[in-house]
Amino acid sequence: MTRTRCDIAVVGGGITGSAAVCALLRAGFSVRLIERGKTAPSYQPASYDPRVYAISPGSAALMQSLDLWNDVLATRAAPMQRMQVWDRAVAQALRFDAGDAAAETLGWIVEHSLLAQRLWRALPMDCVLTGTEVVSVEFADDAATLRLSSGEEIQAELVIGAEGAESSVREAAGIQTAGWSYTATAVVCHVECEVPHHGTALQRFLPSGPVALLPLADGRRSLVWSTTNTDAQALLKLDDAAFSRHLEDAMQLAAGRLSLPTRRLAFPLRLMHAERYVAPRCALVGDSAHLIHPLAGQGLNLGLADVSQLVKELSDARRGGRDWSALRILSRYERARQTENLDMLAITDALGRAFALDLPGWRRLLHLGMRAVDGMPPLKQALAGRATGAG
Repeated sequence: MTRTRCDIAVVGGGITGSAAVCALLRAGFSVRLIERGKTAPSYQPASYDPRVYAISPGSAALMQSLDLWNDVLATRAAPMQRMQVWDRAVAQALRFDAGDAAAETLGWIVEHSLLAQRLWRALPMDCVLTGTEVVSVEFADDAATLRLSSGEEIQAELVIGAEGAESSVREAAGIQTAGWSYTATAVVCHVECEVPHHGTALQRFLPSGPVALLPLADGRRSLVWSTTNTDAQALLKLDDAAFSRHLEDAMQLAAGRLSLPTRRLAFPLRLMHAERYVAPRCALVGDSAHLIHPLAGQGLNLGLADVSQLVKELSDARRGGRDWSALRILSRYERARQTENLDMLAITDALGRAFALDLPGWRRLLHLGMRAVDGMPPLKQALAGRATGAG
């Protein structure tokens, strides 16, 4: 059996996990990344990844600190300068722009595979273990011990769970979760649009769920259509022309005539929140700690904010000569991030439920509320700040 000792073991090599490793290495920690996938992520610029993220300025700042963001921008990223949000009539949409958030842009639309590949390319390969899974984790007073399916054993001062909603690290630490399924599905694809997007994101709240069109760097728009499981299956079965007509109707022709949808993918939606983010010698980040409804596009941004906060707390403690792996240090991270994440989970869940309610006069009341927000610049600025990660 091969035994390795390090400061920190990160389990899960997705975007959040690999960003954590890059940031921790830059902070001077010795780190091992454990990833069950056998190969590093690849990026194929000839084909547009159907999975995209709305990257906030806060997340971009983390990528900039890792010397990766300029490369991402130069490769393929679409700045999002404006948002239009409505429920009943697009002519009465609530409009946000970057100025409302006192920012240069509300964010950027970037492909999953581009971010993942650039992060992995920045990793020293001698710190990465691929094609292996965690068989067991034992947390002791002096260290945590991870046994891998490859037969290797790693001892670490701290284990970070970043492997997603079904986190084995979270389970080993005895951390419980709360949440529920939305009995809803997100349908995603890219579409050609008659009306140029000019950096504008569109989102309409339907009783069955929100539908959004996000600007892409090649002029198309990326669709995220959250709807009931039954409706989602029906959308997947439509031919391209019929699907385009349905989407035009749903968006009230805000993007004009639509055509050439790419292959449609579907993802079930759920909400999940860990009761604790930390335990002795353990910390959770990203989807291992929380899952959120996609209507605000903030899932990955919350995970990357987790990474930034955790690395800051660990680095500050070590510079101050304190035991950076102590539970009291980890608890500072938990306090900082739980409040922010719970706020966003509550807001998105409440918005989704509010627009789904079918009560006499309720839709009109919501519509009037949106119109009121449009006439209150301070409130618009606060909401825009939330959307960009600045609030």
